[in-house]
Amino acid sequence: MGLIWHGVDEVPDDFGPTAVTIGNFDGVHRGHQQVLARLKAAAAASGSRAVAVTFDPHPARVHRPDTAPHLIMGIEDRLAALAAYGLDAILVIHYTLEFAQQTPEEFVRGVFVDGLKASHVVVGHDVRFGRGNAGDLATMQELGERFGFEVVVVEDFTEPAAPVERGQADDAEERRCSSTWVREALDAGDVRTAAEILGRPHAMHGEVVHGAARGRALGFPTANLDHDSAGHIPADGIYAGWLVDEKGTRWPAAISVGSNPTFAGVARQVEAHVIDRPDEAPEDFDLYGQRVVVEFVERLRGMVAYRGPDALIDQMKLDVEQAHAILSAAGRSV
Repeated sequence: MGLIWHGVDEVPDDFGPTAVTIGNFDGVHRGHQQVLARLKAAAAASGSRAVAVTFDPHPARVHRPDTAPHLIMGIEDRLAALAAYGLDAILVIHYTLEFAQQTPEEFVRGVFVDGLKASHVVVGHDVRFGRGNAGDLATMQELGERFGFEVVVVEDFTEPAAPVERGQADDAEERRCSSTWVREALDAGDVRTAAEILGRPHAMHGEVVHGAARGRALGFPTANLDHDSAGHIPADGIYAGWLVDEKGTRWPAAISVGSNPTFAGVARQVEAHVIDRPDEAPEDFDLYGQRVVVEFVERLRGMVAYRGPDALIDQMKLDVEQAHAILSAAGRSV
């Protein structure tokens, strides 16, 4: 893993020259991945070091905390996803209202020029920076000419805006991959589209905590994620997916998101029932207290209130069977 700095003052004076990109990188989706690939190429071609600059907290949480979007992933997951692309370093800037008052020139001079000794800056057409987002691509290019760095512009990465059915012409309207689109898909429970944009299944990370043990009483014990888990919670419903434990073992799972309307007074939660769990040795399958990953593959149905536990149990059996079939068809051994 490359270096991670929390502030420009941590960057060594002799680290440069660098090829730099900047963004919130929430989700590290396929559009971000295209930028990172161009960054690595620019660094290799110029003999520079590849550095991504990102912010924590997300600027929207500072400027408009009451309406800021739910983040697709937490900062630790974001840094891990960025580091997976083999960057030499990641600079995390603590975003504050004071920091946001810098002009575009002040920001570029302080971070790119003086801090990182940038020889190349890799950005998309929609780049905005500086006080009031006053800086744009033209501003960056003008500053590049003034301070001696080359601006590399990356084209938008697009995907079909709607799934193309088998047998139809592949003429679906294209849409730019974005964090906003990922959130829209997750809010609709469309985790398949979210995975297409992300280039991988959407995931949540959290600690397994004790719940009401209602699932165990019904014959379907679940691993309940704590309410501080990182990652955008998809729409209420039942999903096929995977639970990855601390050892890295991937378990097929039927995942429930919601408050379970069959029972009154249940808070909204995310819980995963591991399919084919080793019940013959339950002492070897204790997930409580573990930090696990829950990946969402496909939504099976919405959340429904059933007339009593028996009807719910029957439906849960069907859910598990369907989840098992979907995960098996995905080519994984379950």
